[in-house]
Amino acid sequence: GKHTGLSASLLSQLENGKLIPTLPTLARIAMVFDVGVDYFFTDKRRKVAFSVVRARERIRFPDRPDAVKPAYFFECLAFSATEKSLHAYIAEFPRREPGEVTPHFHLGAEMLHLLEGRLVIRIEDQDHELAAGDTAYFDAAEPHSYRGVSKKPARALVVTAPPRS
Repeated sequence: GKHTGLSASLLSQLENGKLIPTLPTLARIAMVFDVGVDYFFTDKRRKVAFSVVRARERIRFPDRPDAVKPAYFFECLAFSATEKSLHAYIAEFPRREPGEVTPHFHLGAEMLHLLEGRLVIRIEDQDHELAAGDTAYFDAAEPHSYRGVSKKPARALVVTAPPRS
């Protein structure tokens, strides 16, 4: 709800079928959940997965909508694709001090490939510093955090995949 900017009341009415959403409302929800608007309208039968997202179509989000100094910003790279087996993002990590970042976790695996700058990933109470060209792969269910340590923000390609069944 915070990322969409929609009230809890409005979202509740949508979820319970008491309100029909407008197209702009669906677009906001789709972007936050990394799906295309067509997700709400298309037949869910199996189709060939193909989607193109133009750079100008992406929207930049902070890690937490209420963060005064976000630990990172991200852009969904394939928000228009439906039924994805992985999620890909471009992330930007501003320079932060150790106490300025909060660990988070989610189910599945994560791979981060650093494109520019230097980045510290903290996982299992250990700091791992990456330089441009380095890649980290880990179980994202473990609490982890990111901290940019270069003067210019670090930039990375981040790919997450759901847990194996």
